[in-house]
Amino acid sequence: MMTNQESLAIYSAMAQLSEQMLVAARNNDWDQLVLLEQHSAAHVQVLKQHDGAAPLQGEQRERKIELIRQMLTADRQIRDLTMPWMAQLSALINNTGAERRLANAYGGV
Repeated sequence: MMTNQESLAIYSAMAQLSEQMLVAARNNDWDQLVLLEQHSAAHVQVLKQHDGAAPLQGEQRERKIELIRQMLTADRQIRDLTMPWMAQLSALINNTGAERRLANAYGGV
C-alpha cells in the first residue's frame, strides 16, 4: 500500500513531466514528447496498482488538486500545439495515399 506522501510525490513527478512535455511540444520535439508521455503513463500505472491509500485531507488534498490542475493546464496547451501538427500530418498521409491510388490506377509516369 502506498502512503499519502508517496502518492503526492508521484503526482508531483507527473506535474513536472507535464511541464517538460509542454516544452517539448513548443520545441516541436515529438520524440521527446512521446518519451515523456511514456514516463507519465508508467506513473499512472503505479498509482492504479496502489490505489489503496487513505483519502487525502487538508493541505495534502489541496496540493493534489493543484498538481492535477497543473497537469490539465499543460495538457490543454500541449493539445493546442499538437493539433495543427496532427492535422498537417493527416493531410500529408491522405494526400500520399491518394497519389498512390492514382498511380496504381493509371500507372506511373
